[in-house]
Formats: sequence, C-alpha cells, structure tokens
Amino acid sequence: MWFFGFLSPALALFSVVSAADSPSDVINLTTNTFDAVVKPEPLILVEFFAPWCGHCKALAPHYEEAATALKEKDIKIAKVDCVDQADLCQANGIQGYPQSLPAVSEVTSANYDEFIKADRIVALAFLISPADAPGPEFTATANKHRDDYLFGSTSDSALADVAGVTPPAIVLYRTFDEPTTEYPYPIGSAKVADMENWIKALSIPTIDEVSTDNYQLYAESGKPLAYLFLDPSDEKKEEYITLVKPVASKWKTNMNFAWIDAIKFGDHAKALNLVEAKWPSFVIQDIQKQLKYPYDQSKELNAVDLDVMLSDYVDGKLQPELKSQPIPATQDESVFNLVSKQFEEVVFDDDKDVFVEFYASWCGHCKRLKPTWDSLGDRYADVKDRVVIAKMEAQENDLPPNLPFHISGFPTLKFKQAGSRDFIDYNGDRSLESLVAFVEENAKNPLDPKVPFKNNSQQPEIVHEPHDEL
Repeated sequence: MWFFGFLSPALALFSVVSAADSPSDVINLTTNTFDAVVKPEPLILVEFFAPWCGHCKALAPHYEEAATALKEKDIKIAKVDCVDQADLCQANGIQGYPQSLPAVSEVTSANYDEFIKADRIVALAFLISPADAPGPEFTATANKHRDDYLFGSTSDSALADVAGVTPPAIVLYRTFDEPTTEYPYPIGSAKVADMENWIKALSIPTIDEVSTDNYQLYAESGKPLAYLFLDPSDEKKEEYITLVKPVASKWKTNMNFAWIDAIKFGDHAKALNLVEAKWPSFVIQDIQKQLKYPYDQSKELNAVDLDVMLSDYVDGKLQPELKSQPIPATQDESVFNLVSKQFEEVVFDDDKDVFVEFYASWCGHCKRLKPTWDSLGDRYADVKDRVVIAKMEAQENDLPPNLPFHISGFPTLKFKQAGSRDFIDYNGDRSLESLVAFVEENAKNPLDPKVPFKNNSQQPEIVHEPHDEL
C-alpha cells in the first residue's frame, strides 16, 4: 500500500447542507473502518483534520474535486475527523495541524512501478530492515524535505533485484536526464546532510528553463548559474538548447545551466551585463560573489567557444565583465560621482579618507537621503583633498571582484580610512549631525582646512607598497 496522509485545517464548515444535498466522493474513516479501507489500496490519500481549524473553507471544495477526479482512476480519497476519532489519529502519530503523514511511504511489489514514476524526484531506500542503516537517517531526511521530494522505502529483496541494487541502497528516480541514480557513497555511514546534498544536486536538470518559480532552487545550490537567453518564439530554440546541452553535461559539476525567456526577462539580461538585446546570448553568473561573465555577443554562439569559455572560468582565467557608467567629464559637485572604472583609483587612494553611499536611482530611502548627503559633501568641500564624500549608483556600476562585501540593500554607507584596505559600515541614523560625527570619529586625516595636510619639505615621501589583492 502506498499511503499519503496529511493533517489539514478542518473541513468543519464543509457545510452540512451541501453534504446532505450532494453525495461526496470523500470517504469518512473511523477506527472501525480505517484498516479495512486503507490497507487493501495500492494508493490512497487520507486527510486527518480537526473541525475547528480555520482554513477548511478554502480546502474543502478542492478536496472534493480531487476525490471526484481521482475516482475515475480508481484512487480513493478519504478523511479522518481527529475530534471524533482521537484514538485513531493518535495511533497514526498525529500531533498538530497541519502535518504530513507519512514522510516515507511503504513501497511493495503492488505499487513499485507506480511509485517510482509518481513525482519528478523520487528517493527510494532499499533496506535490509527499517531499523538498519541508513533507515533512520533516510527517514530524518524525508521528514526534513517531505514538501520537496517523494520518499519511499522497502525491505522487499525482490524489488532490490528489480532495481539492480544490493541492500542497503538508495536510488533516486527522475523524470529527466538519467532516470535512475544510485547513492554512490558509503551507505552505512550516510547522514542527513550527505543525503540531502546528493538529492539537491541531482534535482537540477542538466539544462532546464529557469523562471521566478524555480530560481531559488538554483540560488540555494551554491553553484554559479550559466544562462542561455532565448526568444521562446524562435523556431531554433530547441536547436540552441541542444547545442549547449553537451557542454552543460561536461561542466555541470562546476555550475548549473538553464535557459531563460529573454523577452520576459530582458531586464535581467541587462543586469547580467548583456549589452545587446541579441538572442541567443550566454552568460555565467556567480550568484554568491555577484560577478558576471558574458559570452562575447559579437560572436556566434558555438559549442567549441563555449567549452573554452567554461574551461577558462573553472580554471580562474576568465575575468568578470564589470559594468560601469562613463567617467564623468567634470566633478563640479561637492559629492564625488563615483563609477566602477574609477573605483580603485578613488577609493583606494591611500592619502584620502573616503565615505561612499551606494544607492539605486529608484530607492525612496536614497532619494530622502540625497539632500543630507549633499550637505555632508558641502561640509567637507574645503578638505576634499583629504576626505572624499562620494556616491555610486550600485545597479549601474559593478564592484571590483575582490572587495570583502556585496551590496544587498540601499542605501549602503561605507567608510574607508586613509591608508587602509578595510571598510567600516555606517549603521547610525541618517541625520547630518550623526554622519558628521561618524566622519570625525573615523577619519585619519585632519578635517580642519587650517591644519596642514601635507608638508613635503618636512616629511619624507611615503612609498606605498603595491597591494596584490586588488
């Protein structure tokens, strides 16, 4: 028997009138009928509910619809009222609402073929006995990821023979790429982290469409993501995917690959430094480091050049493409307009203290800060040879790759002291008084224009050692 169960908010207000007026395809189970109905079924869905739960109105009609639809396939839908049948619910380990039961389905010869095809990702443990390794760790993994994947176990040695494995073993069944993959590491010592990392790695196809629905899966993998931007209406779309797939297969241990709708997500293409709206286009994004490596859009996409590009990336030879606004022709304002092309020259000038606001043009908080930030620039306009108040549009200018931080919110304010390579975060309020106090507390250079900044006739010239990290 393959048994699904879930505790949901009740069907309490699944109205008595409608229940009386129309027959229901949902079976009401009791202690007396539970085993007789459930055990003979190769597949059954049972809802454990409590009449006082608040979301029953939303669930009830859908549950009824599912029961009617699945009836045609001879799949039964049932429910247990955990108020009336408290002992039955307790016997099944029901402790709260909502809860799924069980995390690991029992797989037998009767439901094996159906079970391994029941979902996109199915993990099946072939065990000597449920108590033996890796049974407990497998169950713990299933409990942790019960909403993500389908888990089952069996102690039937005949099924292990069908699967071509020797218990104990875990096999992952997929509806894409290689349909079956056996856990390749020592099974007796497998822990939850080992199993979940293995399943997560195999849950991403060699190349699939990425969208807002599944982007988080790629982001959480910890791997760079290589995008193939395509016009979905292009008659050559599948041809381009086929071109990339062998290369993706070769390098999939190093990064994930996906194609993306270039028409719908054109702004994302720009954010990844693809200058032209030209499709197909290819780019690697290091999500964690916020670095982008676009394929040369002036060249036709081909597998040989892609392979060379990916090889260079993996070997650390490929340089990221840094987006930058043009260097301003003049700097007439008291706040320095910083762009990526000048970042190292300005920010890492060892003679100067530098206070930078990283902003986005659309950011409301940044707009409110602007007059105060301008006033801060005015405050130190007479000593701009020793302290620089700067601003940088962070969505139009990429940061150098070796900086020890990334911008994740706006505005972000960071102070770099003269002679230092470290940055100090500003986390105070955004009043002019607080900003001034912060500058005066952290600046290494004298801020009074009457105090000499440099006296080359009395001080030896300082020779700055080169910094090889930037």
